[in-house]
Amino acid sequence: MSLRDDASALQDDLVRLRHDLHREPELGLSLPRTQERVLTALQGLPLEISLGERLSSITAVLRGSQPGPTVLLRGDMDALPLTESPDGDRPVSQAEGRMHACGHDLHTTMLAGAATLLSGRRDSLKGDVVFMFQPGEEGHHGAKIMIEEGVLDATGSRPVAAYALHVVSSLLARGRFLSRPGPMMAAADTVHVTVRGLGGHAAVPYRAKDPIPVACEMVTAMQTMVTRAFDVFDPVVVTVGSFHAGTVDNIIPDQARFDATLRTFSEANHAAIEERVVGLIRGIAAAHGLEVEIEYRPGYPVTVNDAAEVEFVAGTVREVYGEERYLPSPQPFTGAEDFSFVSGEVPGAFVALGACPADRDPANAPYNHAPDAAFDDSVLGDGASLLAELALRRLATTGPAPDA
Repeated sequence: MSLRDDASALQDDLVRLRHDLHREPELGLSLPRTQERVLTALQGLPLEISLGERLSSITAVLRGSQPGPTVLLRGDMDALPLTESPDGDRPVSQAEGRMHACGHDLHTTMLAGAATLLSGRRDSLKGDVVFMFQPGEEGHHGAKIMIEEGVLDATGSRPVAAYALHVVSSLLARGRFLSRPGPMMAAADTVHVTVRGLGGHAAVPYRAKDPIPVACEMVTAMQTMVTRAFDVFDPVVVTVGSFHAGTVDNIIPDQARFDATLRTFSEANHAAIEERVVGLIRGIAAAHGLEVEIEYRPGYPVTVNDAAEVEFVAGTVREVYGEERYLPSPQPFTGAEDFSFVSGEVPGAFVALGACPADRDPANAPYNHAPDAAFDDSVLGDGASLLAELALRRLATTGPAPDA
């Protein structure tokens, strides 16, 4: 039987695990119940398992029967601080204010399925597989911490390739795989700005130092900067998502605060954006004689796909699932991913998988992170079998990814 056939036989088990994870989501780096459920799913498999020290991670190593390289497969496990909107008979979070709105419950399940599939083919493995069950993807740098704790050296040799799947609840038709060489996901940093002025009566603004128009000028100037300091064909996205100042209409406050996300798609722009933004904000504050506090927080780097590994993924999908099941992405996604820390160390491919439910239109269905986002269980088997297929085939070669 093929891996895909074996995955179909596991479908009921995969659905049960995914629903269990969905009903009991956990946030951040500490996911004790999630970790417990994954360990139960892996029980009895010939895996070398180690647990994280600073986070509830699981690193599981499958040693092949023959010597060879190492391949890493990654699945993230954490949920989002969001209250789910019930929808029909789909599983619903039982934890108020927490929801698997990004599909990480599917990723975890597919990785556990891949571990089961490959364990049954251990005699065919020409090398080792690392299964990276990772907490803290949603802004907590979980992949970076796992790397610091040794996930990339779990077998004694660095992986020659790393793969990750990410489901999407809209935009992409159910069951379609999508990827691209080069930048796949944006880098994302944040900046927190506090403009300090001098409060006073709104009727005599010249006797105060009004921080509101100065902060507003900073917001608009950052938008102008994007088109004047950076190449439009190497885009930069600046969005101010939070702005707070004042209490009532006739009082000038003594401070204004805003927070922004900064997204870039190249290492060059990611390296340059902090200096540009900080310099611009300081200059505007100085021009108006106001003080400013700036907290710049570097986030995730650009997720860069290795061209050969993407071509290998595309060829595998077309051969196993059909020509129409793979789509090349014309541009990167503007979201950010901490798989970037993995792909920054070893050649990797980050692949999107359409999981829009059959009763919804991918063109207008709620997207990931929405309280009514929903994901179709039917993709679990193909996600698990693709991860297993990539590892099995990739271990058959000792050099760069083979041509498709």
